Amino acid sequence: MAGLHVRSLLVTGANRGIGLGLVQHFLRMPKPPQWIFAGCRDPKGQRAQELQNLASKHPNIIIIPLEVANPASIKAAAAQVGEHLGGSGLNILINNAGIVKLNALDAETLEDMSEVYTTNTIGPLLMGQAFLPLLKKAAQGSPGSGLSCSRAAIINLSSQGGSISSLLTWEIAQAPSYRCSKAALNMLSKCQSLAYKEHGILCVALHPGWVQTDMGRSLGLPPPVTLDDSVSPAHVSHGASHIPFRFLLLPSSSTSSSPGSWQHVCQGQHNWSGTTEGFCPLETWTGSQS
Repeated sequence: MAGLHVRSLLVTGANRGIGLGLVQHFLRMPKPPQWIFAGCRDPKGQRAQELQNLASKHPNIIIIPLEVANPASIKAAAAQVGEHLGGSGLNILINNAGIVKLNALDAETLEDMSEVYTTNTIGPLLMGQAFLPLLKKAAQGSPGSGLSCSRAAIINLSSQGGSISSLLTWEIAQAPSYRCSKAALNMLSKCQSLAYKEHGILCVALHPGWVQTDMGRSLGLPPPVTLDDSVSPAHVSHGASHIPFRFLLLPSSSTSSSPGSWQHVCQGQHNWSGTTEGFCPLETWTGSQS
């Protein structure tokens, strides 16, 4: 964790699950960010109680009302974060908020497909657009010229469920709307990486594992990954054989998918299906190439 130095970051869906776990992880860092913006739909609701309690003890947590499926809410959140930061930028945007509809393929509906796609794919698109000026400002104000989370980054929480080659947990839940939304999110992440590279912004997508959260448990079987293991790199070593999942990672520093460029971003072996074996902690995400 010593390699990550950020002044500010924003996590969407921060009131529970992986989002809340990420907020707690950043608070445990030796040098926590000066500002942690925690976005959630209903900051005063019961589901945000744990986040409220955390913010009452840590003044560097700023809870932001944010509905990623609502363009007006996104615009208001960007304005609020920008006003709070003053003349400085936002180092990291973590698009974590997401929903799932556990429909079978034959029972999928236009309404569910649209709702899931709007939250899981269009939301991160609009978030990237709205917060781009703040991310650019952070990149411009950071030393060095390489791509890294310590400078400026967009991190999209994807899923191996959106992998065309692996289709994680298909036998348990088909969930076509969720899978399609995450496959589209992977492509969006690649597009962002190409478009925003010139501004010094690293863009990646990753699979956090099948995690013990409300969403993870909704499949009806116990998820194999604890929340702490998912968000804390100290608990998992690179390439550890006991890891029961893969982490998606899209290269942002190259238009190619050469094994070299992937291995420098994450210590793993590219298997040409859009995934890397092993574990890539947040602190090692960079855009350097061989």
